[in-house]
Amino acid sequence: MSNLLVEIGNTALKAAWSDRMTLGKTFRYQGEKVMDFILSLTQREKPSVMVVSSVYPLQEADIATLQGECARLMVLDAEHKEILLSHGLPAHISYDRAAAILAARYLFRGRGCTIVDFGTTLSVDFTREDGLYEGGNISLGCRTRFKALHRYSRALPLLDIPENPAPVGLSESASIESGVISGIIFEIEGYLALHPGNIAIFTGGDANYFAKRMKSSIFVICNLVLMGLALMADEYVLKIEK
Repeated sequence: MSNLLVEIGNTALKAAWSDRMTLGKTFRYQGEKVMDFILSLTQREKPSVMVVSSVYPLQEADIATLQGECARLMVLDAEHKEILLSHGLPAHISYDRAAAILAARYLFRGRGCTIVDFGTTLSVDFTREDGLYEGGNISLGCRTRFKALHRYSRALPLLDIPENPAPVGLSESASIESGVISGIIFEIEGYLALHPGNIAIFTGGDANYFAKRMKSSIFVICNLVLMGLALMADEYVLKIEK
């Protein structure tokens, strides 16, 4: 496995080694010492290409450090939007969404896709049969909704995702659980109905939880973003070798 893929998200970091589109073991880190964790992955082996996708701009000192840990470094953040434009994607979308879109295009060639990422935020993106990006929406993720209810309403408790939410709540806690979960289900079903012929792809931490509650057929690909980053790394190597 010669390439190292790193996705720095809003609440956690995910990483994996890859050989072209084949992913190795996936690592997850949730803490403040992001650079130390990345460097721990390169102690035994230096990657040929390191791809770092980040929701926030990386510091120049960190970029310089990472460049010393690999043969080639791809930085994908708000300060480096050229790769988005080269793939026909708008500059405003984040690289995790872009990577998911590129992976969906690769896996389901010739099919329109509705891509739903269940993370800190809930993002929904649409592509046509020819791969053209048709836009997308962003709203609060599942746990973020629970936190928002607690934070902005003094009387409501902080709850987590229930294993088996009731269709309608008969207590305060059950009403919150049912309201959040049912609200997301109705929201996603509405998006899927916009393009009924599309392949529906769920990714992110809560993808399996919601996929089994949907009426439609769903493809769950938990590492869709990492697959997209692997595709970018592979394309980068091919361009250099030409």
